[in-house]
Amino acid sequence: MKLVHLQYSRPVPSQIHEVLVRFFRNRPELAPLLLDEALHVELPPYSEIKIESATFAQLAPAEYHADLVVLLVDGEPVLGIVVEVQIKPDDDKRYSWPFYAAGLRARFKCGCCVLVVTPDSATARWASKPIALGPGGQFTPLVLGPEGVPIVTDADKARRFPELAVLSVVAHGHGDVQTAVNIAQVAAAAAVDLDSDNRALYFDLIETALGEAARKAFEMLPETYQFQGPTYLRGRAEGHAEGEAKGEAKGEAKGEAKSVLAVLEARGISVTDQQRQQILECADLDRLNAWVRKAVTLTDVSELFEQ
Repeated sequence: MKLVHLQYSRPVPSQIHEVLVRFFRNRPELAPLLLDEALHVELPPYSEIKIESATFAQLAPAEYHADLVVLLVDGEPVLGIVVEVQIKPDDDKRYSWPFYAAGLRARFKCGCCVLVVTPDSATARWASKPIALGPGGQFTPLVLGPEGVPIVTDADKARRFPELAVLSVVAHGHGDVQTAVNIAQVAAAAAVDLDSDNRALYFDLIETALGEAARKAFEMLPETYQFQGPTYLRGRAEGHAEGEAKGEAKGEAKGEAKSVLAVLEARGISVTDQQRQQILECADLDRLNAWVRKAVTLTDVSELFEQ
């Protein structure tokens, strides 16, 4: 079976927002897990986790709507967590976030916090700034940016928390190529056991969250065929149809050669002009596919040409 490489576009911000909110709705235990493991917040003892209404009524007719409210319960409410997924800065949130915490605290008579989750480092820095409430008071949300998301490579943990595994790819998919491929493998394998809708959605996000070099290396793995996200399936069908119509075997080989060089460049591996020419002139697709896989782990380009 031959794999055709394609160009992927990253999802628009509204899609990322909705998917990340779904993560917490599908698995509400993700919120206290991240508070504990990533932000090192000391949580009160609890025996139950609930999803509560995220609507906050005001004295005025208008209402505020948070993304999600997770309630930790131990016989009675012990901690309310307002989960807010933030894709970019929005100054209005600096007025609504304190209101969410105060409204939830009044509703359940327990401690509350606002957990802001963002895939963008600049947005994380913006959200982390204390919010002045007036003389004598301020409010500071708890913020989880990409740097704070754990790198999930443990298969057992990924199966228990597939949303955390996919979130790890979103946060670290553009970093070190080998690390990105490893966490994508683990996340995709964990998503296989989910229902068909979530499985397709999660795998699609894994694909689009990877950097170009990591994605190309990930596509070369034999295991990738079993995951089959919608982007992957759609792209393969389009790629095969285009290849059959245009008969571009030579162009496909050139694309594979560029994939090898992209992986090497992303990993900071030095390539001589002679080595670059040897890679670009190769027309053997099987060999090029093998080179892409080797490029993920080698330490010197000379290893690429070893039999």
